[in-house]
Order: sequence, then C-alpha cells, then structure tokens
Amino acid sequence: MIEIENITKSYPRGEGGVVDALKDASFTIAPGEFVVVRGSSGSGKSTLLNILGCLDQPSSGNYKLEGENVARLDDKALARIRNFRIGFIFQSFNLLPRTTSLENVEIPMVYGEGWVDRKKAISALERVGLAARGDHFASELSGGEQQRVAIARALINNPSLILADEPTGNLDLNSGREVMRLLQALHEEGRTILLVTHDDQVASYAEREIFLRDGQIVSDRSQQARAPEEVMP
Repeated sequence: MIEIENITKSYPRGEGGVVDALKDASFTIAPGEFVVVRGSSGSGKSTLLNILGCLDQPSSGNYKLEGENVARLDDKALARIRNFRIGFIFQSFNLLPRTTSLENVEIPMVYGEGWVDRKKAISALERVGLAARGDHFASELSGGEQQRVAIARALINNPSLILADEPTGNLDLNSGREVMRLLQALHEEGRTILLVTHDDQVASYAEREIFLRDGQIVSDRSQQARAPEEVMP
C-alpha cells in the first residue's frame, strides 16, 4: 500500500539556513494494516502526514502509493489521488458549519466526478449512525456527531487509505470510543489506516507504532491491538 524510501522534507530558515522537518524516513505499510504514528510536538508527524496525504511533496526520496510513485506528480494528479484514494479525518472535523450533514458528505463527489449520488451519501450517514441528522447543519451537531459526519465524508469515494490526524482530540470519552469503533470496523473491512495521536489509549488500537523524534524514525514496532472496551471502559 505505502512505500516510503529515504524521504526528506527541508524548509529554509534564516539567512541561507535549512531545517529538516523529516530526515531519510523509510518504511512500508501493507494493505489492511492499522498503524499509529507518535512523537512529541515538532517531531515531524504533521510533515509525514502531509506527504502521505499528497498535500505536500518531499524534498528528496520516493513515495509509492499502491505501486505508483506519487512524489513528483503534478497538482492535478495529486488532487485526484487525494479525492479518490485517500480519506482524511481531522481533529477539527473541517466541516462547513452552515451546510447540512448530508451536503458535507457530498462535497468530495462534487470535487471528484462533478455529480452527486444522494443515495450514496445517505448510505454513508447511515453507516456512521447519523441517518436522522442529515438535514441538520454541522453547527447544530455535537463534536462526536461532527466527527462521524467527517468519517462518512472520508468514505464517500471508497478510498483504500484512511489518514486520521488526532481524530479523538476534541471529543469526550464516549464520543471518542464511538469514533474508534468506526475506525476499527473500517480496519476489519480491510482498509489501511494510519493514525496520528498523542493519546496512549487511542494508540493501543493499532497493530503497529512508528515513533518520530526530531524528524527521524527512532522506532517501528508491532504491538497487540486492543478492543474498544479494553481501551476505553
């Protein structure tokens, strides 16, 4: 699914200086894996996530997604990959507040093929338990409901890869449990999930942990994934 080879991302700093936000990162993620990325603030997690999500390009190295080297594709090709092959889930939900739940779910279809399959969007809301909230504005929903709408939106074009950035960071315990149950169900269906978190409990859902420090991968280990009831009683 994912092959990262010697990826470095550098940014200019000061007078002719350069800072490496990511340094010679290399790893592979097989289809269907559930991987968590951890590290302190400034360790390179966001940089890595942006590259994996085709939101940014590396300064050097190769990134293959499902066998295709996407590291040097043009903006149009990257936009298509983001829309059809990757589902994004953000800590801040990123919903349009004065747009209904259903319309928020439909947005990727608008930017994809340009037409909307309303039945498909309704089905996506049903999948996350929000069929009855389709006509409510995002601003009228609780945090947990907004994140479930965001998950439905992430799934609407049936991506094989889900990238989740602190998906429970703004949620209470019960809402966080619901979100993680959904992510675990997607994993059990065979989707590949890469999740960034600071939360030990959330991290324990994954089968594997990649740990970053100062832009470098300092550990990459397997772990025993735990069920939602074990993690968040």
